Amino acid sequence: MCASTPTIDCEYDAVVFDNDGVLIERTDRQRLIEAVYNSFDEFDVTADEAFVQRCIHEDRVPIDEVYDRYGLDPEEWWPRQEAHATAVQRVDIRTGRKALYSDVDALRDLTHTLGLVSNNQHKTIEFILNHHGLMDRFETYYGREPTVVGAHRKKPNPHYINRALDDLNTNAALYVGDSEKDIIAAERAGIDSAFLRREHRLDLSLSAEPTYEFPGLRSLVNELTST
Repeated sequence: MCASTPTIDCEYDAVVFDNDGVLIERTDRQRLIEAVYNSFDEFDVTADEAFVQRCIHEDRVPIDEVYDRYGLDPEEWWPRQEAHATAVQRVDIRTGRKALYSDVDALRDLTHTLGLVSNNQHKTIEFILNHHGLMDRFETYYGREPTVVGAHRKKPNPHYINRALDDLNTNAALYVGDSEKDIIAAERAGIDSAFLRREHRLDLSLSAEPTYEFPGLRSLVNELTST
């Protein structure tokens, strides 16, 4: 790992990006809540609001509680929730409600090998990359698998970052994210991190320290291409 510095003075051979809040706008929380309710509707179950909110806001989704609360098999319910979450996001991506950030075009200036690791669903990530013509830009990409195990492997668990690093066969990688869990996951994977303090993160206080901090992708890319 390179020492923490205000500018990048380390040569990376790979850069791995988070997705939501980094490459594309975050999904409206109300849309994700709608998806959770839709998944329960499939089983003719009415979920209480507090539980639905926990499904959206907690890092560890309370999947294991659905049997005790609602008599549902978590292994049956969770994939349906994931499918509904992907469905509402596809609509928002097609309509531009969930849009790419304008500085994503800066990635074309990078000569590094690129990867993508997100806490979003893998099928959602595939749709985004295909819809926006970015599939060929990334050597590897991971979203969470639509299983209970996949949900438990969300960042800050470094599982998917480690898989991407193996795919890229990298000796020195940088992970770019917009949340504290991104920084922690990178640290657990043994690589450096760059925190993007976009507008939605201006007031965020971090208890984990990233290696670098940038306001957006253009300034990050400028530093990476100047080393």
